Amino acid sequence: MSEEKLSYKTIVIYAGAFIAFLIGSGFATGQEIMQYFTAYGFKGILGAVVVFLLFLYVGVSFITTGFDKKFHKGSEIYEYMCGPIVGKFFDYFSIAFIYMSFIVMIGGAGATLNQQYGLPIDVGGIGMGILAFGTVVFGLKGIVDVIGKIGPVITVMAIGLGLTAIFQNPGGLTRAAEIIPSMNLLKASSNWVYAALSYVGFCMLWLAAFMASMGSAAKSRKEASLGAIFGAIGFSLAVIIMALGLMANVEIVAGTMVPSLILAGNIHPTLAIIFSLTVIAGIYTTSVPLLWSVVARIAEEKTKKFTVLTGALAVLGVFVGLKVPFDRLVNIIYVINGYVGILLLVIMLVRSARRIAAGKSSSVKDAA
Repeated sequence: MSEEKLSYKTIVIYAGAFIAFLIGSGFATGQEIMQYFTAYGFKGILGAVVVFLLFLYVGVSFITTGFDKKFHKGSEIYEYMCGPIVGKFFDYFSIAFIYMSFIVMIGGAGATLNQQYGLPIDVGGIGMGILAFGTVVFGLKGIVDVIGKIGPVITVMAIGLGLTAIFQNPGGLTRAAEIIPSMNLLKASSNWVYAALSYVGFCMLWLAAFMASMGSAAKSRKEASLGAIFGAIGFSLAVIIMALGLMANVEIVAGTMVPSLILAGNIHPTLAIIFSLTVIAGIYTTSVPLLWSVVARIAEEKTKKFTVLTGALAVLGVFVGLKVPFDRLVNIIYVINGYVGILLLVIMLVRSARRIAAGKSSSVKDAA
């Protein structure tokens, strides 16, 4: 049998789509990194390592299950993983959460342009709503092609920003370990372990249907799984480096809506302008698949119903997203839903353990 020929371009696009979907307003602005990792000091870095290992597991599980089962809708993965009753709960809950996350993206776009350029928050929010609507109507293939190419670029820039921030102020890491415990930083949870699990939990509710749909459309199981693996590596590396960069400069970024822009401006004012565009790109690459996931659950692509529903949900998301402060949106929506996501993670781990145990039992019987 000839060895499968891999398309490295396709693997990079899959990895890029994985990264781009997760990078969103919370990551790109630095607000998510502050609340889930930096606020816990070096224990938060341990949390990021836990996140990486779990991302490897869930990312590969979602995309390869989609490839194997060829779901008509990505949301069918919940019923496959959890059974008909619990699966239905996750299906409906995830749609509500994904739409709430789209609202967070709108808030992040408004906060970014407001902090960097002094523009009214409405400008960024409305602009992102229009961009998201315009892209979603092209369908899943167009979305993967667009965001899959932007994702790696954003990751490289985020890693570069984090590394520069560390090298500029290496002594800040030592001070951070001493002063963070006494700072009143907004945190995602009471300790770093819960924060890490909550982070994976809310990301899973984002990723499940999207990755399953991507896997269903993939031509190669190996390409799909390698895309998920490299996506998990790239994203987790960016998280760790950004968290360390924010730790090294925690005194100047604490309490700001867009900490990453403070880091960039501290390096050079021009870099802050460039990185603000990167932040907007990151928000765009997440808001689009979030909105698509909700609309595709209700209507078929390329239909009038799909287009009308996309427009209606984009308008409603803009309206709500501009009414609540961005840091509070992240803290309330992500954290609460993260704990529901942990339940999905536990169900998947139990299911995997049972499958492994069944395989061992079968091997023992065969040997006998």
